[in-house]
Amino acid sequence: MALALFIFSEIDINKKRKFVRDGVFYAELNELLTRELGPDGYAGVEVSGPSNRIVIVIKATRCQNVIGEKGKRIRELTSMVQQRFNIVAPRTVSLFAEKVKNRGLCAVAQAESLCFKLMEGVAVRRAAYGVLRTVMENDAKGCEIVVSGKVRAQRAKAMKFKDGYMLSSGDAKNHYIDSAVRHIKLKQGVLGVKVKIMLPFDPTGKNGCSVAQADVITVHEPKEEKELSIPAKTGYSVDFTKSQAPPQQQQPQQQQPAQIPAQTQPVA
Repeated sequence: MALALFIFSEIDINKKRKFVRDGVFYAELNELLTRELGPDGYAGVEVSGPSNRIVIVIKATRCQNVIGEKGKRIRELTSMVQQRFNIVAPRTVSLFAEKVKNRGLCAVAQAESLCFKLMEGVAVRRAAYGVLRTVMENDAKGCEIVVSGKVRAQRAKAMKFKDGYMLSSGDAKNHYIDSAVRHIKLKQGVLGVKVKIMLPFDPTGKNGCSVAQADVITVHEPKEEKELSIPAKTGYSVDFTKSQAPPQQQQPQQQQPAQIPAQTQPVA
């Protein structure tokens, strides 16, 4: 509880401590909601608002299960967050539920779906290829699924399933790659599931990433050629950009022989 008191203290702190405080709060809140709302399609959380009013938006594939009957469950979650982080008046916290726009492009939702398939006893290859096909049918550029642990025998190993195009380095990875990691506790041991999805480009940002890749070149179609409304070429030194007629070439004049003036006689 001491950590929670520090998170919502009114002491003026520097920016470095502020970022650490916000990161710790987000990590604890995300872990809490993952355990509570994992079976209901929990897909992430967003925290915003001023220090005296915290707004928490829960993203899920099944919002009705998060809200509950007549909003009962969302009120229980609000009370749980207030008690866990010691949020008292005048500070307030508000929880909202938002449905995921495209479930096929959400790595958290696909990781949870794969976990439930494996817990039901579905074969690893069949479950992984089913998730892979679902992701690629939703216009994703690429997908990678890694299942590690005691898959069949006592010897632990990792199975990787890939399809499409996947970035691994550069700044574009921070915008285009959506990843999620989940763990399953089975009878033979713990299995680790990692899902990475490369989002498509969407200028609106609704069904993909709105940041264009720096190394993608778009070749446009050439424009239609239009006939120029100028006269035909008649010389090498003619300015065709002007509408005036081309200048006529002047013929060189023949030089006439110089006349010798008559000698003047001296006057007597």
